[in-house]
Amino acid sequence: MPSHLTPAAGRADKRFSAPEWQSNPAYVALKDLYLLASDWLLKRGDLDDLDPAEQQRLTFHLRQFVDAMSPALVLTSNPVALRKAMETGGTSLADGARNLMADLAAGRLSMVDADAFAPGRNLALTSGKVVHRNALMELIQYAPATEQVRAVPLLIVPPWINKYYILDMRPKNSMVNYLVSQGFTVFLISWRNPDESMDSIGIEDYIDMGPLEATEVIREITGAERVNAMGYCIGGVLLTLTLAVMAAKGDQRFGAASFMVSPQDFSRIGDTAVFMDEPSLHLVEQQMMERGYLDSRAMSNMFNLLRSNDLIWSNVVNNYLLGNQPPALDLLYWNSDGTRMTRAAHSWYLRNTYVENNLIEPGKVQLKGEAVDLGRIKVDTYAVGCEKDHIVPWDSAWRITQLFGGAVRYVLASSGHVAGVINPPGGKGEYRTFEAGGSAATPEEWLAGAQQHRGSWWPNWSAWLAARSGDLGAPPPLGSAAHPPLEDAPGTYVLQTYL
Repeated sequence: MPSHLTPAAGRADKRFSAPEWQSNPAYVALKDLYLLASDWLLKRGDLDDLDPAEQQRLTFHLRQFVDAMSPALVLTSNPVALRKAMETGGTSLADGARNLMADLAAGRLSMVDADAFAPGRNLALTSGKVVHRNALMELIQYAPATEQVRAVPLLIVPPWINKYYILDMRPKNSMVNYLVSQGFTVFLISWRNPDESMDSIGIEDYIDMGPLEATEVIREITGAERVNAMGYCIGGVLLTLTLAVMAAKGDQRFGAASFMVSPQDFSRIGDTAVFMDEPSLHLVEQQMMERGYLDSRAMSNMFNLLRSNDLIWSNVVNNYLLGNQPPALDLLYWNSDGTRMTRAAHSWYLRNTYVENNLIEPGKVQLKGEAVDLGRIKVDTYAVGCEKDHIVPWDSAWRITQLFGGAVRYVLASSGHVAGVINPPGGKGEYRTFEAGGSAATPEEWLAGAQQHRGSWWPNWSAWLAARSGDLGAPPPLGSAAHPPLEDAPGTYVLQTYL
């Protein structure tokens, strides 16, 4: 299962989808020459005397160079741009120049129509109330959509490096909306977008003021003894740390746990490793020391480079060569609506995960006076990896099956880090489950024994979660006397934006 296509993907390469690249002899020759030269250069970069980390960095940067040299990025060799320039009498070129000047003035490449969407207007529309707020997060309780709901509530812990509404985009693709329609009482953490005043907030603060404080509020409102939890991406790492600390303390407030494209073992992190060597980390820490936080654009630029053809160069062609306005796509809007990261928490996270990979070594990390040992986590667990994930490779997400001490059901979805997760029923997609009995010793063994299913994995997860969420009964109120509703969802923290 390759995580990416090389430049020699030929017919599958979207850059050369125009008919001229297949029919015009001059364009065919130019394309073939570029692809051959790209293959030759990448193969010359495969050196036996480099260690794996150096080889990965060299290959990554060579690929960036090769992609940047595509003839589709040059006006005179892009048949679509030339055709449009002739059809519009040069108007498209003037529009492209204006787009370029505007982006240079703003200091960024426009990837989406920034005025097309907004949380609370046409995104994050599932009905709910903010029932608790502290300096780090708002807790949203969603209104029930069924007459009866499951007794055990669900807490969703989203990543703090992105805004939560990826899980509540529009009704047709909202995971939150789907969950409440299935009879779950859903609570969700909406992280604050940090400023310089939050410089000293560390990883233990995220545990205390995030999942732990949220569960106290949830249990008070619902009367439930336990709370099920789901963590998405880096939110899953925070949930892992929280579960490990609670297991060490003998605290059983958490029931079943779910993890969506969330790593615990950082030995296999794909091309993300290129940005996580010691010099890069030192630069990031220096920037955070100066500002008190990490600017959202730093992380955004890194993730965009991991898919540069899709997220950078396609926009260069669209905005500048074709003179079009950026597209109005909800996922691209969310991707551009970044958040900052607090210095102390993010520095701890980078060093203990990507750099030193400490979480997989029992006792290597101490949090809240307890040794972190993932083997102590014995709650029933559902974990999802995605076949084409460029941030958390699927075999990295699979490692949870060997690190946790309880029963883990691992599911492999199709597509990538976002599209593989936000894949509601009724759409495209497929997923794999391992029903062979016992457990697989390696990801390759798991894949060989896995069964393939058509459609979304959401119903599979919903059935698994329902079996661990108690009986059906009357829904709890929205908030309580101790935690009265403060305002309507999506709240205020998700609207914080720093330019």
